[in-house]
Parts: sequence; C-alpha cells; structure tokens
Amino acid sequence: MKKYFLLHKPFLLFLGKFLFTYLLLTFVYQSYLSQFDVKKFEVDGFTQLVAKQSKDVMIFFNYDASTSPNINEPGMNLFYNQKLMARIIEGCNGLSVIILFISFIIAFSGKMKLTILFIIGGSVLIHILNVFRIALLCVLMYYFPKQEHVLHGVFFPLFIYGVVFMLWIIWVNKFSKYATKTAKS
Repeated sequence: MKKYFLLHKPFLLFLGKFLFTYLLLTFVYQSYLSQFDVKKFEVDGFTQLVAKQSKDVMIFFNYDASTSPNINEPGMNLFYNQKLMARIIEGCNGLSVIILFISFIIAFSGKMKLTILFIIGGSVLIHILNVFRIALLCVLMYYFPKQEHVLHGVFFPLFIYGVVFMLWIIWVNKFSKYATKTAKS
C-alpha cells in the first residue's frame, strides 16, 4: 500500500488539494446563499450584480436594456427592447465556475504570490467574460430565437469552460510547481 501511495503521490496530493478546496469554497458559497429566503424569491447580491453589469454592458453598446426582480423565482429578469430575454438565476452568476477554477489552481499551486495573483486575475476574467456572455446571449437570442438551445446550451458553455481550460493549461505549463520542475530538468 505504501508503494502505491509513493507511486501516485503527485496525483493523490492534487486530488486531495482539489477536493478540499472545492468542498471548502462550495460550503462557504452555500453558507452565503443560505442567507437569502428562496421562498420569498430573494436574490443574492452577486447574482443581482451580474444582472446589473450585463444590463450596463448592453446599455454601453447602445442597446435598450433593463432588469427587474423575477416574481416567480429567485432571479433577475433581463430585458432587451422591453422583451424578456433572460432569467438570471444563481447558477448564471459564474461563481461555481470560479470555484472550480480556483480549486484547480490551488491543487497545482505555485509560488504563493503568483498563485494568488493568478487566482484573482483569472476570477476577474471569468466574471467579465460571464457578464459579456449574458449580454451577448440576450441580444443574439432576440434576433435568433430559434437558436436558443445552441447559443445557451452549447456555444456559450463551451466558450466559458474553454477559457477556464486554457487558463488551467497556462497555469500548469508556465506557473505551477510542476512547470518549474520540468523547466529545471
């Protein structure tokens, strides 16, 4: 058994760090969400922020956009040309993707300062791309309503997870402890 652990130590350390970080951050996030009464359709502040910023992006590009609380579920409605185009719920705010991103970076950690800076920079990038994703999705669905499934269910998830995957590759190859070990070999 000891031989097995020694042989697979790097993988097991990665897995342990990843799971611990992911579970810890998910617990913190769920604790945050538990402050809001779902039965009263209360929307968490971060989801409200994402909805507002998505609306602001649309307005910046001279699109007629507005938001309002959803009266049927905890979420925000996003309108384009006075037409409801999106319900922004907790799952749309990008925090679960950011938690996944952070967990991987910590599992493949490098130097402390660089790890923290990469986590902050990557999280901000994911957030910004998510806000633009929602704004663009609303505009595209307005003009191409029959493509909603492809846009919402395929293209945009592929894009956001593709960016996260590329950030992981950059991290592992350029900045993680693994990258420095292979560079010295």
